[in-house]
Amino acid sequence: MRIQALSAVLALSTLLAACGQHSTDSPDTDARVNPLASGYWVSGTYSNAYGARYYRLWVPAGYDGSTARPLMVMLHGCKQDGYDFAAGTRMNALADSRNFLVLYPEQGTAYNAYDCWNWFYDANQHRGSGEPSIIAGMISWVKSNYRVDNARVGVAGLSAGAAMSNIMGCTYPDHIRKVASFAGLMYRAALSATGATDAMNYGNIYDPNSRGTECSSEMGTRRHVMPTLVFHGTSDGTVNIKNAHQTNAQWAQTNDLASDGTDNGNVDNTADASASATACRSYTRYDYQDSATGAVVLRKYLIDGLGHAWSGGSSGGSYSDPCGPDASSIIVNFFGF
Repeated sequence: MRIQALSAVLALSTLLAACGQHSTDSPDTDARVNPLASGYWVSGTYSNAYGARYYRLWVPAGYDGSTARPLMVMLHGCKQDGYDFAAGTRMNALADSRNFLVLYPEQGTAYNAYDCWNWFYDANQHRGSGEPSIIAGMISWVKSNYRVDNARVGVAGLSAGAAMSNIMGCTYPDHIRKVASFAGLMYRAALSATGATDAMNYGNIYDPNSRGTECSSEMGTRRHVMPTLVFHGTSDGTVNIKNAHQTNAQWAQTNDLASDGTDNGNVDNTADASASATACRSYTRYDYQDSATGAVVLRKYLIDGLGHAWSGGSSGGSYSDPCGPDASSIIVNFFGF
């Protein structure tokens, strides 16, 4: 049984590879700054009862503490860290141009040999425990030390980071106001490493509506509509594109309940509008509205020919495809930063 479990974890890690209290140490300002940007890095460690994780915070050039600024939380994929994810997504350049903070929590090989977020364990799928509690603690630390606009805090992730982004939207809606999931999996798409491998290969076995209801319950009294972006490449050989549709359906159900407390279908998984365009790669965008307000609460992008990579990014980072559409700009615009 141990051999089988180890094999499952190794298989999962191989697939995903394509994909508290603040420490007493003073945060250090790192010298490795993108020469095209003029902000700076602040790094440190956050720890609580569930462990310790390193973080990197990008402070934009225009931040002076005089007004509250938005905060973007970026959750990397496997075999990545904050520097790599920042380079591949070019998010820091956008932060400098629009004056918002960017937090990059890092997993670390001490907790996963391939730096994957352990999104597939039950302990990491609930408020007040595991990795979500650590990420939430980092957000709280940023809010305590920088002026953050609480109404404009969003989380975006790639692959394992996208799966964890969906979890953060369900478990900490008091921190997270919007979610972007790129090549990810829905809330509680798996409950074990073996289940995660299967979900990535084939789509998960759970009913997205049920998981959407569970997400709403997890939000509890902090529940609110969670505008969500879902991205997926049609040629992704690591995470099956079925997961994009399941993630969208999960958030449709969650937002239906969050909008008025009733399961009445004012938000559903049937697109209200769609449009196709080309930005280096062709893509189709699907919009899902709240019928009671007319607001777009879900938006799904299916990108033709894109593999397991961040669309419109920089070749300076891993798992990034310079061919558009530019996912980072889309996310920043959707989040209202």
